[in-house]
Amino acid sequence: MKTALITGGASGIGKACVEKMAREGYGVVIADVNLAGAEALAAQLTAEGLSAMAVHMDVGSEEEVEAGFDKMMETYGSCDLVMSNAGVQIVHPFDEYPFSDWKKMMSIHADGAFLVSRAAFRRMKASGKGGRIVFTGSVQSFVGSKLKEPYNFAKHGVAGLAKAIAREGAEYGIYTYTVCPSYIKTPLVEKQIPEQARDLGITEEEVVKNIMLRDTVDGVFTTVEDVANTLFFLSNDQGALTGQSLRLTHGWAMM
Repeated sequence: MKTALITGGASGIGKACVEKMAREGYGVVIADVNLAGAEALAAQLTAEGLSAMAVHMDVGSEEEVEAGFDKMMETYGSCDLVMSNAGVQIVHPFDEYPFSDWKKMMSIHADGAFLVSRAAFRRMKASGKGGRIVFTGSVQSFVGSKLKEPYNFAKHGVAGLAKAIAREGAEYGIYTYTVCPSYIKTPLVEKQIPEQARDLGITEEEVVKNIMLRDTVDGVFTTVEDVANTLFFLSNDQGALTGQSLRLTHGWAMM
């Protein structure tokens, strides 16, 4: 059985990816700070006859990341696919952005991406079998947005990290990718709509139409299923796409 560890796996994009990979026959580790949510999802999948387990993981903690990967190896004995997906969003006008919120964003998005991918790389290299490391980027990996300077900074960085690991990992059969969706109506995005309306002095409808979907070609949100299907596709890639950023953006930020 192949295995996958997905951070932020208890909700949103992560949950859809967990469900997809479990139903494709993977043993899945659901890593999340919301342990109760992760355990509930693992129990649901187990009841369906699928293989899943939950671990508490604060991706900004080296100790918790390493402990989570150790549990994965103890349970499944392999580390084939890892998705560094955990994230939060905090929006403020730039000149009012608290340094404490900047540091929180960096801990989860930047430190988390580093710690999770390093833990995966170590185990994939040691196995001699290689593996796949997938980062959840964003359309914000390519464009800038008001109120989101730390998020833009981190998501640009994640794409660069994937490119660098691709060069170092190739000789070990370790391939890396960044999946970059535009806005998805997850709880994280739903929360942003009233916040941006407040900070920009516009209506929530204007936030959706004129900010979130303005630059798509069809005015349509990307879905969590789009990301989950892309993750499964990448799990079968043999290196042709390593280092690439895949833009799931309904035409926004085309190459």
